[in-house]
Amino acid sequence: MASGRMARLLTVLMVLALQWTSPHARSMPGDFDTLEYVPTDQEYPGFPQDTGSSAQFDTPVFTAQTGDAFGSNPEIDNSDATNWDAETFNSQDPVASHSEVAQYNSYAATEGELPYDVLIDSPESVREPPSTSFAGEVVYHSKAAYMNDEVFYDTSAADIIYKANDDGLSLAAADLNATDADDMLSSFAKAMGGCGTGNPIDDCWRCDPNWRSHRQALANCATGFGRNAIGGKNGPIYTVTTNGDDAQNPQPGTLRYGVTRNGPLWIVFATSMTIELKGELWISAYKTLDGRGAEVHIVGGSQISIQTTNNVILHGLHIHDIRPSGPTTIRVSPSKVVRRPRSEGDGLHIWGSRDVWIDHCYLARATDGLIDVTRGSTMVTISNCFLEKHDKTMLLGADPAHTEDRNMRVTVAFNRFGPGLVQRLPRCRFGVFHVLNNDYSAGWGIYAIGGSEDPTILSQGNRFNPAGTKEVTKRINDGGPNYGGWQSWNWASSGDVFLGGSYFTGSGAKATSASVYAKAYSTSSRPADMVPAITKSAGPLML
Repeated sequence: MASGRMARLLTVLMVLALQWTSPHARSMPGDFDTLEYVPTDQEYPGFPQDTGSSAQFDTPVFTAQTGDAFGSNPEIDNSDATNWDAETFNSQDPVASHSEVAQYNSYAATEGELPYDVLIDSPESVREPPSTSFAGEVVYHSKAAYMNDEVFYDTSAADIIYKANDDGLSLAAADLNATDADDMLSSFAKAMGGCGTGNPIDDCWRCDPNWRSHRQALANCATGFGRNAIGGKNGPIYTVTTNGDDAQNPQPGTLRYGVTRNGPLWIVFATSMTIELKGELWISAYKTLDGRGAEVHIVGGSQISIQTTNNVILHGLHIHDIRPSGPTTIRVSPSKVVRRPRSEGDGLHIWGSRDVWIDHCYLARATDGLIDVTRGSTMVTISNCFLEKHDKTMLLGADPAHTEDRNMRVTVAFNRFGPGLVQRLPRCRFGVFHVLNNDYSAGWGIYAIGGSEDPTILSQGNRFNPAGTKEVTKRINDGGPNYGGWQSWNWASSGDVFLGGSYFTGSGAKATSASVYAKAYSTSSRPADMVPAITKSAGPLML
């Protein structure tokens, strides 16, 4: 039986290898539900194009731009929209969503009117005196945000329970061991000329032995809803040479100096380092933090914030042991310093932003959440990350009052959820979520995938193995609107592997309803048996 399973795996490997030899992961037919198209090869006036690691651009000195040097991207053309059937991968009629024209302006993202002194994720607000905030501004507090977040609907009478691989999309419900995963990786490598891993993102760039000279090619490798995040592509290379930090007056060579410049910038690290932030780190538009080739830890101090901006890529960072900070005065651009209230102590908070890609990061032991995506953020991919040792892990939509999150689109793919995680792997509100090819082998405490306010969730090709609680899902009764009751929320499992008695409680439309789940189909799912192999390198890579 084992030999038959391996034969089927090898057949699939050969088919996938033909697809993955494509130069860019995003170019695979059927790899995404194209809700909108944003050109990613645009050029920015005044900046050299991809320079690799050329020494002339490897400098911490970056002249601040005055005015809007970069303008807006070309208008989005929705005429090319193609939606894909999550079950048959056949082209469907376009969905009439996301038809608005999106304008990107990297200068406005740092210099415009921003709610700088707003505490996020909160249902209550109070007036603060000028001593703690800008005079007359409203500051939001989050103490009550989680009041009902562990009150669950009783789903014991649910009509739809997924617990067997009966839809034909998974090869087997086998518990692959480390040897099997290594054998599978060897098969991938052989099929792809010696470098393949089966992970479509990694195989897009890791097969290039000169990747250090072509760092910005990484921007072509995003997949899922965040596939259009270009970060600092086509901007200069900026090298972080010191672990020092000054929240108000960052010096050239520091991380904060780089992330607060206007315009596109590809940020790399000269050596391994640990950076203890002195205040909230605010990342402006068109930035890539590329930790490849170094071991970069961001610890203690304060959280990383991606707020009211766009086109940000974080790759290869260790983010852990994050504490609340503030009120603190921080720099957010070359010409603006603002007073921020106390941060919540998230590892990473994405607030009101779009086109964001988090890849190959390690996150553990924050005070609040490891990753929060809130307040209208959309077109986000979280991939290849290793997360462990935390309670409230990944929050996608923070409050029943934040109805702007109906437009949220997030892909959670190829991640490894490690030991010591309790809940929110992820926890979803309102929007549309594609959770695929993740490894849940270390189990979960309360639940793995949860949600409220009628989110659409497509769980595809994941590997579930409970450590205690066997139910993967929870519907949360947080006091917000239930939109006809949890029974009508569209939650489906397709091709997942359920080990140890685990099961996924479905609702709404079944997985075979392609017309319902096409909007959640953001990229191609691989068979769940491959998950141990394609997630083996989750977290920062040692290159």
